[in-house]
Amino acid sequence: MKANLLIVDDEQGIRQSLSAVLQDEGYRILAVATGKECLQALAAERFQGVLLDVWLEDLDGLEVLRQIQEAHPETVVVMISGHGNVETAVKATKLGAFDFLEKPLSIEKTMLVLKNALEHQSLLEENRQLRDQLEERYSIVGESIPMKALRQQLLLMAPTNGRVLIYGESGTGKELVAHAIHAHSLRAKEPFVEVNCAAIPEELIESELFGHRKGSFTGATEDKVGKFPKADGGTLFLDEVGDMSLKTQAKVLRALEEQRFEPVGSASPVSVDARVIAATNKNLEEEIARGNFREDLFYRLNVIPFGVPPLRERVEDIPLLAHYFLREFAITYGRKPKELSPDTLEALEAHNWPGNVRELKNLIERLVIMNPHPVIERRHLPSFLFRNDHRRRTLAEPTTLQQARAAYERDFIMRKLEENQGNITRTAESLGLERSHLYRKLKSLGISPSS
Repeated sequence: MKANLLIVDDEQGIRQSLSAVLQDEGYRILAVATGKECLQALAAERFQGVLLDVWLEDLDGLEVLRQIQEAHPETVVVMISGHGNVETAVKATKLGAFDFLEKPLSIEKTMLVLKNALEHQSLLEENRQLRDQLEERYSIVGESIPMKALRQQLLLMAPTNGRVLIYGESGTGKELVAHAIHAHSLRAKEPFVEVNCAAIPEELIESELFGHRKGSFTGATEDKVGKFPKADGGTLFLDEVGDMSLKTQAKVLRALEEQRFEPVGSASPVSVDARVIAATNKNLEEEIARGNFREDLFYRLNVIPFGVPPLRERVEDIPLLAHYFLREFAITYGRKPKELSPDTLEALEAHNWPGNVRELKNLIERLVIMNPHPVIERRHLPSFLFRNDHRRRTLAEPTTLQQARAAYERDFIMRKLEENQGNITRTAESLGLERSHLYRKLKSLGISPSS
């Protein structure tokens, strides 16, 4: 469907002729005579484009343009005037007008300018939606004190060019933080280039980082651009930097010091301007003491140290994260939204989460895919959440003989289920129970047979 357009002109003949031509082209048209009517129409309905006369009876057209840009920046405006001059056109352009047309209007030129203006508006809207999606994708979820402090620190250091070293256990979201730093930096419109230092073989990482020239080694059949030059002007993220070899560390140190490097097989240096963010799940100071990491490189990278807390230290964020992932995966897989019962949330909060946010995310994804129920109950959770969990046992310590008996009975049945790989018939036989009796027992103890 064609766009919704607003024509603003104090000449009735212009309004009628333009409306007729544009309606024939399939556009939906509203035509008004004054600036006040224009602003009222925009407040009541969304228009993709406005054809706005400079000379109006009540308001100056440039003042109307200014108000449109303030209140409706997503709407593209083309100015029209019978008294056009260069100065007015320049003012209109500075205020945000897409183009300036002079009367008498050429239908061909008007249609071309309008087509270009609407394509421009469409691209702007697409870019805005992509930015919103990126912000949503890389949003840092959590209202705990550690996460509020993390966001404050991020907003302070992101607009600088200081190198950042992100610490944190596996699965805490170090990559997410790196993306967020880039998104809030002065380099946000430039490339974000990632290198997983642990995933690249030692013999290839130098070529991966700096590139190589054709014929520089066996298999180098063509020139390759490395990650450093790809990140020029933007951000280079060195993930798991603690797994980099000492030889590669020396090359990276030199590149950071000189802001230039030589691709493998080349004698010509290449200059780069890239902000480096590194991340590690290792204690680099201990690695330095063991001789596994260069101290001089550590100080080059550790200009702004940035710690990401493990999930067990921000338990109050678990419900927020769980609901966030529920919504994300429901949209991804086209499923109806699901809810978590209070008992389920209590179990999630009690778990120690050794795999941190990644482990929670994977669990929620599995529940969205495999669980058909609209409400996820405690019995739907996998059994590992209830094993070897010191914190849960401490919080739920039995206070009566009946509770202690039920807790022992539950653990005993869970062990038998695991021994029999979840087979109900074999488990019932090993317990000396009928299948139907075991099913009733599982239900009373809150154990899901499928878990």
